[in-house]
Amino acid sequence: MTNPLLSTAALPDFAAIRPEHVQPAITELLAAAKTALDEAVKPETPADYDALSRILDTATERLGTAWHAVGHLNAVADTPALREAYNAMLPAVTEFYTAMGANEALFAKYKAVMAAQGESLSAPRRQLLKHAIRDFVLSGAELQGAARERYAAIQERSAELQQQFSEHVLDATDGWSHFATAQELAGVPQDVLDATRQDDGRHKLTLHFPVYLPVMQYAENRALREALYRAYVTRASEHGKPEWDNTAAMREIVALRQEEAQLLGYANFADVSLTPKMASGPAEVTAFLRDLARRARPFAEKDLAELREFAGGAPLEAWDVSYWSEKLKEARYAFSDQTVKQYFTAPRVVAGLFSIIERLFDVSIHEAGASVWHDTVKFYELRRDGRLVAQFYLDLYARPGKRPGAWMDEVRSRWLRPTGEHQTPVALLTCNFASPVGDKPALLTHDDVITLFHEFGHGLHHMLTQVDDLGVSGISGVEWDAVELPSQFMENFCWEWEVLQQLSGHVDGGAPLPRDLFDKMTAAKNFQSGLMTLRQIEFALFDMRLHGEPGTEAEVQRLLDDVRAEVAVLIPPAFNRFQHSFSHIFAGGYAAGYYSYKWAELLSADAWSAFEEEGVFNPETGRRFLREVLEQGGARDAIDNFKAFRGREPTIDALLRHQGMTE
Repeated sequence: MTNPLLSTAALPDFAAIRPEHVQPAITELLAAAKTALDEAVKPETPADYDALSRILDTATERLGTAWHAVGHLNAVADTPALREAYNAMLPAVTEFYTAMGANEALFAKYKAVMAAQGESLSAPRRQLLKHAIRDFVLSGAELQGAARERYAAIQERSAELQQQFSEHVLDATDGWSHFATAQELAGVPQDVLDATRQDDGRHKLTLHFPVYLPVMQYAENRALREALYRAYVTRASEHGKPEWDNTAAMREIVALRQEEAQLLGYANFADVSLTPKMASGPAEVTAFLRDLARRARPFAEKDLAELREFAGGAPLEAWDVSYWSEKLKEARYAFSDQTVKQYFTAPRVVAGLFSIIERLFDVSIHEAGASVWHDTVKFYELRRDGRLVAQFYLDLYARPGKRPGAWMDEVRSRWLRPTGEHQTPVALLTCNFASPVGDKPALLTHDDVITLFHEFGHGLHHMLTQVDDLGVSGISGVEWDAVELPSQFMENFCWEWEVLQQLSGHVDGGAPLPRDLFDKMTAAKNFQSGLMTLRQIEFALFDMRLHGEPGTEAEVQRLLDDVRAEVAVLIPPAFNRFQHSFSHIFAGGYAAGYYSYKWAELLSADAWSAFEEEGVFNPETGRRFLREVLEQGGARDAIDNFKAFRGREPTIDALLRHQGMTE
């Protein structure tokens, strides 16, 4: 049988990939990549950019494409056999990339290329070489002897622990359920009741967000809300199954990161993390976060006081906040999220989103055929003047075995291959919305619509790049604290009347969103924005301090309690173990980087102001954003992209104005 992971076809055959394909394919591709690495560092191999790319990039890109496919399936179609196969090869893959990143001879070769060709290379290639030389240092290329060996061991153990952390969160999420009667679910929306109803008439409640959130918002049964809340906020902690407890993994991950920083000559891991980012260092980030907290606090205190007053003396524990907040929003603005949801069917929203992209960025989007991992996944092509620009997969719905959350990942990047062939980029866009029930289309909340636009913003950044060099095309090479700019920028369209007319159509009859309902939504846009801002700052400051203060791994809970005491106005109960499922920083790429959501939000709000000033669908503004931000990818520093688009440095004014936090 042919191994689909060894195929050189343009797209992976996702439906054909089996756990038994992983070990032989990745072993073979690793061997080829190692051979290429040996060839690249030979003295007779010239210090020439094209020669190195032809030898090394070709082999490592093929390995990366196959391993990405396995990793993607592990995230969206997890099975015990696939998990075992993925974990069996993870150490070998980690070891290879760690060794390549610290290879002294390759480091020397790149420096020789920069010295010999730097002045004659294109700007993207100079940027790529600058990043590569920096990353060699951060990857331990200057370490010797025992320190080098220890660095490699840290990378392998960290990869294992991060995968373990993610698995524990998935298993704890999938592993909890509660069977409730219809009486217990009084107040819960009908579509949730329909989606959870079992053959015996009871309803299976889970911790997946399309079920968890509406129960917390609408269930009149306070004891039921408390049960779900307790289960959700104690996932993967000592309060659940011991084999899913992330306590030890969390501590070891942080300790290993601090040890890595010391090996590299840095005071702490936050310094390492911020070296390739826009922010100058942890001090600038913490000052930014604390300044924003100071500005947001009066608004958050007002939000909480209004909520307490509205609850009229009723208990206001953590499991009551979403319920009373939804009631207050309905009373104040005379609408509910459930009312709005009836107007946003998934097919209509997706079609409307595509129409906006086509209008703004001069492309056309067409559904096409491809091998997929689930029958609800769709595949599309982006074309311009009939020419293929990019492709993407869209996986919208939550299901068991699929990691929670929403994200964009890549199958492959834009690249002018050494053979002269142009490789078009391919993106993976993943969400976890409620699935369709019966013969009706899936319904999206307005927050779901915003999430879809957000992830598509990442996708556009990846797909519309005009850079031909791997490492700086698309989102590659973009500073982490600027990578959210296009995604958060796209969210703004979800608040435009003209846009929502295209996105909406009532599930029963197809009528578009009424103007009076839109006006109420707009009035409620910044409902509790003070509380939400402080919550994000709480997470970001916890992350920065955790990675910026050696020794914190021994007292994670105390540190989080300290941060909450400093910035929060809503303090969760003592049993809350949020950190045990904080996958962004313990299993994703956001360690000492979670602040980037707020940092990039400042950039995106300011960028959106240009559209407000010049017209949301002004073709010249759209072309300028395409040309100076999306097409540039990582080939230019993010601040230079921003200034080229906006004509000046960014300011915080638009962010505060957009979130209603101005006097």
